[in-house]
Amino acid sequence: MASAYDYRSKVISIEEALAKIKSDDVVISALAGAEPRGILEQLHTIAPRVKNVSVATCLPLHKGLWYMDPAMKGHFIHHAWFYTAGTRKATDSGWGTCTCVPCHLHTAGHDRLKYRKPTVFLGTCTPPDRFGFVSLSLSATYERELMEAADIVILEMNPQTPWTYGDTVIHLDAVDYIVENEYALPQLPIVESDDRDRKIGGYIAQLIEDGSCIQLGIGGIPNAVAGELLNKKGLSIHTEMFTDGMVDLYDAGAIAKSAPGSDPRMLAGKMVATFALGTQRLYDFIHQNPAVAIMRGSWVNSPYVIRHNKKQVSINTSLEIDLTGQVCSESIGHKQFSGSGGQADTAIGAQMSEGGMSFIALYSTAEVKQADGTRKTVSKIAPTLTPGAVVTLHRAHVDYVVTEYGIVRLKGAPINERAAALISIAHPDFRAALNEEAEKLGFL
Repeated sequence: MASAYDYRSKVISIEEALAKIKSDDVVISALAGAEPRGILEQLHTIAPRVKNVSVATCLPLHKGLWYMDPAMKGHFIHHAWFYTAGTRKATDSGWGTCTCVPCHLHTAGHDRLKYRKPTVFLGTCTPPDRFGFVSLSLSATYERELMEAADIVILEMNPQTPWTYGDTVIHLDAVDYIVENEYALPQLPIVESDDRDRKIGGYIAQLIEDGSCIQLGIGGIPNAVAGELLNKKGLSIHTEMFTDGMVDLYDAGAIAKSAPGSDPRMLAGKMVATFALGTQRLYDFIHQNPAVAIMRGSWVNSPYVIRHNKKQVSINTSLEIDLTGQVCSESIGHKQFSGSGGQADTAIGAQMSEGGMSFIALYSTAEVKQADGTRKTVSKIAPTLTPGAVVTLHRAHVDYVVTEYGIVRLKGAPINERAAALISIAHPDFRAALNEEAEKLGFL
């Protein structure tokens, strides 16, 4: 039997880890639940001795003082691929501590390398096995590419992180320093589906056949879709994010245990994702589960990989869509709300798949706050996008659109038929006004 791998010479304290960061450094943090909480919680303490440190993250869950304190301007700048509550507040407050990095998820890591080489990579890992291998656990979205390019790699070793298989497994010889730090992983509460969610989920589920390959996101609508698929058979999973809904599908027997691969490059029989985030039940499910493969985002989200899955189904949500089919899923007007993520990746890949389809799901209305503090109901299907809104999915790449009032297909349709179709699934209170505006704009 091989002797246990001795990593003790790599162990340092959080303070020693922070001492490795210098002015003008380019720091990369692992994604979401894989971010190193201990180091990030103390990052602001080195502000007196550093300037112009950029820290790139994606889906950050930690609201660190290093970007949530306006006094950090000039010391740190947060480069965020995907916004969450903290980054929205920092940007909207005008503190100058946070900015968005536009990207498609499958090229995020490579694009970053073309722009600027990282000097320090910060992430998390499991304790090692006896051979010195660890798992990066919850994400391989861009971590491997940027770890391999960074001058210094520092990982927080947390025994509460699940061991996942795939591109997450690395040897500690590739790691410069280890910070031992145990804490409970962040959990994403399950959003209960309401009547609108269930209606939308039902419209989508009726088009999904047995044997389809599923990509789902998070929230009430994707959860409702998962609930509607529990009675399906022979499904497979090739998704950006592994969620609790997929555990439900597996437990219900909807997932094929040995699905045949449609291409030798695919991981036949595996549930494939590039990161995982959810409840403790999800983390327990993926721990040492050979049926789950967490792979690099450059591979999982590549449309040219996704296309090899048969009957690939991509289901994404949106904030707003105009009558020509332009989809905005990441900003409210000019204000960044989230990010492009993998929406275009998975939508385009699914449409290239044999028998595949993609869905953009959204509620027909939203409540918006007015300047006087009152709230107003607006249609999320609009004649034109709100000024400044970001086009996340080009109208030529939009397949099905669904609200609680129905489902329509836009792929290949001319503008006049698109406009009429979208108005038909808008909230009834707004259809007359949308028709009037569509005529004024020459859409009808």
